[in-house]
This record gives sequence, C-alpha cells and structure tokens, in this order.
Amino acid sequence: MNTIYKKTKKGSAIAYGLVLISVVSIILMSMVNFVVSQLKYGYYVESKETAFHIAESGINYYRWYLAHNTDGRTVQQIKDFWQNGSPKGVGSSYVVVYKDEVGNAIGEYQIDVTPPNLNSTIIEVQSVGYTYKYPNLKRTIKVRLRRPSWSEYTALGNNFLRFGDGTAVTGKLFANGGIHFDGVSQNIVYAGVTQYYDSDNDVKATKPGVWTSWANEYNTNMNSDVFVAGKNFPIPVKDFSAVSSDLNFLKAEAQAGANGSLYFDNTGAGRRIILKTDGTFDIRTVQNFYGTSKEVHTYNGAWSTHNIPEEGMIFVEGNIWLEGTINNEKVTIVAANLISSVDANVFIKNDIKYTNHDGTDILGIIAQDDIEITENSEDNLEIDAALLAVQGRVGRDTYNNQKNTITVYGAIATNKRYGFTYVGSSYDCGSFNIGMGYCFRNLNYDNNLLYYPPPYFPTGDKYLIDLWEEL
Repeated sequence: MNTIYKKTKKGSAIAYGLVLISVVSIILMSMVNFVVSQLKYGYYVESKETAFHIAESGINYYRWYLAHNTDGRTVQQIKDFWQNGSPKGVGSSYVVVYKDEVGNAIGEYQIDVTPPNLNSTIIEVQSVGYTYKYPNLKRTIKVRLRRPSWSEYTALGNNFLRFGDGTAVTGKLFANGGIHFDGVSQNIVYAGVTQYYDSDNDVKATKPGVWTSWANEYNTNMNSDVFVAGKNFPIPVKDFSAVSSDLNFLKAEAQAGANGSLYFDNTGAGRRIILKTDGTFDIRTVQNFYGTSKEVHTYNGAWSTHNIPEEGMIFVEGNIWLEGTINNEKVTIVAANLISSVDANVFIKNDIKYTNHDGTDILGIIAQDDIEITENSEDNLEIDAALLAVQGRVGRDTYNNQKNTITVYGAIATNKRYGFTYVGSSYDCGSFNIGMGYCFRNLNYDNNLLYYPPPYFPTGDKYLIDLWEEL
C-alpha cells in the first residue's frame, strides 16, 4: 500500500511540473512575441520618421538648387532657366540617394516638379522619401513656391505715404518710408522703418513707422477702427531700383513679338489707346498735349485697330493715354522712353474696366515715370488694373477741382508719393473737407494678382515657400 501511494504522489509531481513548465513557456513566448512586435513597431516608427526627414531633405535640396539657378537673375534669365535649362525634376523624376551622418546609404528621395505656367510665378515641388529597410513605407511632402510680384499689395510705396480720411482699403499696404493712415484698412499696414520724419505741413514731426491722427486709432467719420487687422513695422524694404532694368527686357520682348506683343515707336508725344471688349484696341498717335491738364491737344494720323495680345504686352516708346474695357484678356501695357532722356507717363481720364473679376481679366499698367489722373477725369473713376510707376508716382496733380470717388480694383506700386487727394478745407466731402481731388478713395485688392500677376509684370528674384503640406 505504501509503495502504491508513493508512486502516485511521484506521478502527480511530474504532472504538476509539466503544467508549470507549459505555463511558464507560454508566458515567456508571449513576452518574446511582445518584445519582438514592439521592436518591429519601433523600427517601423523610426523608418516612418526617417522617410519623412528624407522627403524633407528633398524639398530643402530643391530650394538650394533653385537658389543657385534663379536667385539674383533677371526675368529673362529665370524664364530661360525654366524653358531651356533642363531643370531637375521637370518632365521626369529626379532621384537622389540619401546617406546618414556616417555616409551609409539608407534611402532615397524622388523629386517631381511642376514648372510655372506662362507668366505665373508659381511652381510646385513634390518629394517622396523612403528607407531601404521599408521601401514601401513612403512619406510625401508637397510645397508651392512663388516669386513675390510687384502686384501683391493694394499699395506699395518707396517713399513715405499718406492715406487720408475717406480711404477704404481691403488689401495690404506697405511703404519703405512709413505710412500716415487716417482711413480704414481691413488688412495689415506695413512699413520698412521704425520711425520717420513726416514733412507734411500739418505734421512736421517724427512719427512711428505706421500711425494715424485719429485718437485711439478709431475713425469716427467712417465708424471703424483704423487698423482693423493691425500694423507691422519695421520689415525689410522693397528695392525699387531693381525694377528699372526690367524695362529694357520688356522692350526687347515687345520688339520680338513675344506672345503676340506689340511695339510702337516714339513718334509724336505718344499714343492714345482705347481697349475694347471684342479683343481689340484702337490706337492713334498723339502729336501734342496740354502741359497742365495732360489732355490730348492734337493727333497725327488716323486710328488703327489691333488685336490685344493675350498673355503679351503693348509697349509704347512714349506717353500713353489709356481707357476702355477688356473681356477675357490678360495683357500688360507699358509706357517707357528708353531712347531719349524724357521719361514716359500713362495718363488716365476715363474708366479702365474688367468685364470679369474672376481672374480671366488681368491688366498691368507700367509707366516709366508717372501714372497720372488728368484734370478732367471722370467724377466717379474706376480703374481695374495693377499699376506700377517705376520712377515716378501713381496719383493726381494739384488741379483746383473736386471729384467724388476713385475706385482702384487691383494693386498700386509707386516709387514716389501716391495721392489722389490733397489735404485742405476748400471742398466739402460731407463729414470732412479736402483741399482738392477725390473725396473718397476705394482701394480694393484683386486677389487673383497674388499668384497670377499681369504678363511680364516685375517679380522678385527669389522663390519663397507659399504652401507646405504632407500628402
């Protein structure tokens, strides 16, 4: 009996031992599997992050590549780079092996580039990164880059600027020399200086880079804060001297007939141009004009009609008297005298309008000197265009008369001081007085100009990131 009991007890111990070993084995295997899975997940996460950094390196490389091929270049040189320079990533992918800090190849990035459309400043760069360890685990970054245009601000000035009461602004304002703003701005007002000396007769004092005469920065006449979106100064200034050199390029392009561009010589005092909605314009040589009013006095020859060059320009080697309406056209009109020492101007008396305000109509007006509103301009004048006075100003002379409203839908860039109104008390505008000029000034930015400036309109020489996203 004792022998049987001992054998039974020994067998039970073996069974218990086997069960315990099985349980421990299961636990150990589970732990091993857990550790292995965590290691795999860790490698996965690491490779995913590494793939992202590789893709980001592709973007950084292409920014470096662009800087070495386009920064500081002229408009023509940048254009030649995209059209004739066989830029990397255009037409076929550009693949680069990525190495770690000790020189081991650990992955690749693949760059694909969408070049700018005709007269656009936008390019898109897509970079796909992956590691050799997990080649199917890819990260993709896409950026949009653009060269800033001279049509990016509602008003951009090289001098200090003043915007009086009755001025309503929807886009950004910027002046290298400071801004005295007494209207209402719905966007940020910028200046390139911390402070400046305001030499206007009713001021004559040192002022902050951006300031207003209104107490508490509130315009009681217009029932609004003056700086609705705030102000920002100082910021880097804009180099107006760089724009002058572009005029030679514009003339050469017009003489070559690029994109149907047209060139008119320096006969007489310039040309009068009337834009028409049927896709044509009428043009006639101006022989003489009145020096004070800037109105046409006599003509030379008959009118002629030409097609508006879509995505091109009309270049006149002299003054231009401009008016009319365009329909489904993108064109730039340039007045510049590069033959003699007499600079050319653009004179505006009547409306210059778009049929469409959705980006299908884009007009650029470039004057070597002034873009001048004439003495007998319309009482309610509308100008739909991006205006650039390279050496002079966009404005109106000291004509002793009163006008009602001028509305600019587009952008203004002016080397010298802008102004459609003069300070004073001669004329009653209702809740305030002016010395002369337009009582009300509506400056509305055309958002389409941000990415699609007028054909041949000057741009900056550096590509900046405008949009960044991971796909």
